Amino acid sequence: MTDTRSPAARRDLGDFLRTRRERLSPEQVGLPPTARRRTPGLRREEVAVLAGVGVTWYTWLEQGRPINVSTQVLVAVGRALKLNDAEKRHLQLLAGVRMPSAEPAESDPALSDTFQPVLDKLDPYPACLQTPLYDVVAYNRAYRFLFTDMDRIPPGERNCAMQFFTDPDWRSRYVDDDIVAARMVARMRAVVGADVEESKASTLINDLRERSEEFAQLWNRHDILLHHYEIKRLNSPLMGLLRLNFVSTNVEGTGNRMIVMTPMDEVTSERLTRLAALTTPTDGGSAGADPDLS
Repeated sequence: MTDTRSPAARRDLGDFLRTRRERLSPEQVGLPPTARRRTPGLRREEVAVLAGVGVTWYTWLEQGRPINVSTQVLVAVGRALKLNDAEKRHLQLLAGVRMPSAEPAESDPALSDTFQPVLDKLDPYPACLQTPLYDVVAYNRAYRFLFTDMDRIPPGERNCAMQFFTDPDWRSRYVDDDIVAARMVARMRAVVGADVEESKASTLINDLRERSEEFAQLWNRHDILLHHYEIKRLNSPLMGLLRLNFVSTNVEGTGNRMIVMTPMDEVTSERLTRLAALTTPTDGGSAGADPDLS
């Protein structure tokens, strides 16, 4: 089978393999320690031996040359580099062996209308519908006031990654912001895959690279992380510290995910209830609600 991937995609695969190789020591893979090395991690020839492939072939693979690869060989390379499940999946994606959709989902008004009643019923728990690249498609009232007043952000700019890496006020809501930054970029890497420059994701990724040096550095690390259950600490502008369980569920057939944030302690539960009372419109339709968060 002819390798039809673009040069950019092949370079991305080579960069990913190099970063995974450089994080390993000979001792970690069962090789005897050697004299002082000029570069970190394993040598290319060591990876080739561990994977049972030719040194020249592996070197060309890292150099981004147009060579063909099979699933069987990728499995061997992944095993040699001690890749986790998310990284193995990403390796196959970059190599073009298995290509699940990596495009951000299109905004569908009908989808938003369908899920809005579901999200509203989850109040006082913050909940939203998101694309894989953090575009917020729909949200309930609790989520609206979690970081700022989301209604004041133009729909085309409601992207959590863009807000996080370019708006200090938004970022300040996260207590553990450095951890969040690394995980967010690693999840974006997992869904974008190969040919990012030719994908619909390219505008967002390239914009983030230009506007945030931190994002660019994290992107170049090639870390991969699939979305998973986690706990986050947020400083609400209205309620103070919140400890929240982030639960993410994929919405079948849409490429989107629904995120629900539930309290992990009684204090957070009480504060979410107070937040709901504070931001609920009165019978006359005015909001004692809609507090000024500017």
